[in-house]
Amino acid sequence: MNGQADAGPGGDLCIRTLAMPADTNANGDIFGGWLLSQMDVGGGVFASKVAKSRTVTVAIEAMNFRKAVYVGDLVSVHAHLVRVGRTSITVHLEAWALRRGEQQPFLVTDGNFTYVSIDEHGRPQPVRPTDTAIAT
Repeated sequence: MNGQADAGPGGDLCIRTLAMPADTNANGDIFGGWLLSQMDVGGGVFASKVAKSRTVTVAIEAMNFRKAVYVGDLVSVHAHLVRVGRTSITVHLEAWALRRGEQQPFLVTDGNFTYVSIDEHGRPQPVRPTDTAIAT
């Protein structure tokens, strides 16, 4: 975590979506796999922007499910660049939820995702980072 749990979300906003009834588990809460997939989509958008190419997910580590997400919560995924390697990009992703009638979002999930830059044949290729792609 980047010490922002009290301050609110930071980094690049990658995706924002509404948790719907179809996304629930047997307990009626939002399924963790749905939340993980939203984070992966957002992280993939961010990684592709940094790499200036297609990227694929190769690892997810240090996932922390901190609070439940409920139907009707507005979920946003924010990215912080951790590391750019020769062909890979590591991104710290945070998922934040905002409940109806509340003013402050809260951190629900975070973790590190690693993506690899690939060429048109699906083979790893060197990352061509943007000038602003500096690890924080």
